[in-house]
Amino acid sequence: MRYQIRVRGGLGRTIRAAFPALRAQRQGQDTVLTGTLPDQAALYGALAQLEALGLELLEVRRESPDSVTPPHPEAGEAEPS
Repeated sequence: MRYQIRVRGGLGRTIRAAFPALRAQRQGQDTVLTGTLPDQAALYGALAQLEALGLELLEVRRESPDSVTPPHPEAGEAEPS
């Protein structure tokens, strides 16, 4: 899956190097890291790395092939009573 991870502020070369699978692009006062991560464990690893570096996470988006994030498979299903 492709992800966009928005963090507050700019990232220097050293910090960008901590995310080799992600491309960093400055957008205003924030930085958006974009790239493909093989699984949820890799996403959690990237998020843990952000936290370890003291970066402020603003947003995480999953990109689908048609640029619309599909709903969770269980969304809308009611609990049995």
